[in-house]
Amino acid sequence: MERPSFATLEEAFAYCRDMDASLGERLQLFADISRAMRPEAQEVVDRMVARLKDSDAGATAPLPGELMPSFSLPDENGRLVSLEDVLQAGPAAIAFHRGHWCPYCRMNTRALAEVQDMVAGDGASIVAITPEREIFGARLKEDSGLRYPVLSDIDNGYAFSIGLAIFVGTELQEVMQKTGRDLPDYQGNDGWLLPIPATFVVAQDGQVVARFIDPDYRHRMAVDNLLEALRLARAQSA
Repeated sequence: MERPSFATLEEAFAYCRDMDASLGERLQLFADISRAMRPEAQEVVDRMVARLKDSDAGATAPLPGELMPSFSLPDENGRLVSLEDVLQAGPAAIAFHRGHWCPYCRMNTRALAEVQDMVAGDGASIVAITPEREIFGARLKEDSGLRYPVLSDIDNGYAFSIGLAIFVGTELQEVMQKTGRDLPDYQGNDGWLLPIPATFVVAQDGQVVARFIDPDYRHRMAVDNLLEALRLARAQSA
């Protein structure tokens, strides 16, 4: 099928986000369109990804079979939510996102919103974590139609503690500033730090059952894999 043409990346994003396709297919199409429309920016991203992979960024994060470190973070309404709170009713998927401004995160959260009722019906839950102030967590929640909490990991403190926080790099920082990505405003600091997008499926006893970590933020855990891991986690705690 011939790919439609778009005047802006935001138009392309809306098309890809709402496609009747897997999350991976939506992300890949948007990445391809982004490369065609802004090749220089994507080359900068490629160099950042190569740098992160060369340094094994994210490799020390909790592995399957290990315990997920606890957290206590405010949700979009300022209410503190702990890992223990999340796991009280069953297993959970803990998803780290870069922020409300990131189109790949917005596609990821929209795809998760599409299965959130199924997840809840299976006795499990989803929690999102971003490094942004609560007002922007609320924006991501509303934009994606989420009914699960979006927690604020200010200064990337929790992400740092589990080996996910990275410096975007001067080159990418300049690209982001030119396109209006104001991380200092979004995050309340001028560190220009982000978490590597990652998803951890955690059993009710706190043990990590599955994880997906990729320094290339254009890739995310497949929704089918997340659902299967949640079912496995549920069976383990039965």
